[in-house]
Amino acid sequence: MTEAEASGPEPSSPRPLVAVLDYGSGNVHSAVKALEAAGADTRLTDDPGLVRDADGLVVPGVGAFQAVMAALLESGGDRMIERRLAGGRPVLGICVGMQVMFEHGVERGVDTPGLGEWPGAVTELDAPVLPHIGWNTVRPDEGSRLFAGLEQERFYFVHSYGVQRWTLEVTKPFPSPALTWTEYGAPFLAAVENGPLSATQFHPEKSGAAGIRLLRNWIDGLPLTRI
Repeated sequence: MTEAEASGPEPSSPRPLVAVLDYGSGNVHSAVKALEAAGADTRLTDDPGLVRDADGLVVPGVGAFQAVMAALLESGGDRMIERRLAGGRPVLGICVGMQVMFEHGVERGVDTPGLGEWPGAVTELDAPVLPHIGWNTVRPDEGSRLFAGLEQERFYFVHSYGVQRWTLEVTKPFPSPALTWTEYGAPFLAAVENGPLSATQFHPEKSGAAGIRLLRNWIDGLPLTRI
């Protein structure tokens, strides 16, 4: 018997704990399943303590910008997100969960304040046919962690609004955000990686193997806080 056999198998590493913010948005269960498939210990929760202490937080979002913001404010989700980011704790926004990270959204003439983590506006896409539904290619910045090994893949979009201009100016020593663009009628942001805050306009949970791989890339970069 070897020394390794005598000591038994090495204990497995704990899976990162990822909280999915439950604030009344739809489509949360598919996000939970995709994160589990990507290797996370996933909890759908509105508990402020769990949201604060999890290794990662995912903010899903479907529907209208105004409705998502109203639900976040009513549930206190805005404060939970702000506290995590203030402490440098990773957050991933998906679809409208990305859009609300910006200063405001303009939909059908209604201008709604967002969370203001990034400057800029969410506006209607400049395209002949809306909504933008289906698979599309993306153009990630060199060095993107989310899209490592996925530069040629396609992802699934369902939306009529997006961010068409990036206005945040970052100066050294702070690193520049990694921006991923795509095009439907005109260019718009498909994803942003900016310190602890990342977000995708498309739905990784609906993007098949490529979406699972992207979520795994994000999960693999989470600093584990549990021993």
